[in-house]
Amino acid sequence: MSSVSEGRIPDSSVRSVTHGPVRAVLRADDGTGIEAVYDPCTANDATDTVIVVAHGFTGSVDRPAVRRAVETFSRYAAVVTFSFRGHGRSGGLSTVGDREVLDLAAAVAWARSLGHRRVVTVGFSMGGSVVLRHAALYGDRAADAGDAGDGGGDGSVAERGGRTGAHSDAHADVVVSVSAPARWYYRGTAPMRRLHWMVTRPTGRLVGRYGFRTRIHREAWDPVPLSPVGAAALIAPVPLLIVHGDRDPYFPLDHPRMLAAAAGDAAELWLERGMGHAENAADETLLTRIADWAARR
Repeated sequence: MSSVSEGRIPDSSVRSVTHGPVRAVLRADDGTGIEAVYDPCTANDATDTVIVVAHGFTGSVDRPAVRRAVETFSRYAAVVTFSFRGHGRSGGLSTVGDREVLDLAAAVAWARSLGHRRVVTVGFSMGGSVVLRHAALYGDRAADAGDAGDGGGDGSVAERGGRTGAHSDAHADVVVSVSAPARWYYRGTAPMRRLHWMVTRPTGRLVGRYGFRTRIHREAWDPVPLSPVGAAALIAPVPLLIVHGDRDPYFPLDHPRMLAAAAGDAAELWLERGMGHAENAADETLLTRIADWAARR
């Protein structure tokens, strides 16, 4: 993973970065350029913790909901945000949760290169599924995840056996998954049927590009990535928090319950009364509780 930043950040420590956000362009393992932003912790006490935020489908680093999360999380830790491939100013095309795990790995490795020893990944919706797969693929049981059939060709994480010597710094210490699906190809709600139309149809991809500023890959998954519920079973002993709203219009409550059951004792499940979907529905109170939970782990 390489990065080119707008302004020098010392590799040894982030404590010398005292001013506002710093933008960078990272390189995912397959060469895709990923825009990223580093926000220092605003608390008086220095912290070795960084929260890496993975947005939902059609999001980006500059979306208001993402910046609201940054404002809240930065009271507890430094924050790294990035735009998944095909989103924002990042290169490439969205694979809707497959190769996006490489984008997250690049962001986590960059966060550690800035001097942070403890990384919390927080993902929303699509990003929620990505943080689960990332934790499985880059964790101590990564080889098991590779055997489960994740990833495709071109040097995928699975083909390299998960965590490698070159990427031993890309793992997460704590994982938070918000509004994530448990299984792929779910079409049980009207919003998910519309999303599948946008991803799988030429006209839908045009709507995604020009209506939602999201560039979507036209090829189907081959092979199909490890499912979120399959990944959840491989994360322990890394602490995992699963958050889901009881009014989520995309994924009903059987999804978070399946994830929690698969993760076992390593997971904590919050079913939020009145909450809708992902970062747009996460208010300051919930974001504060998430940051506090992560800081205490």
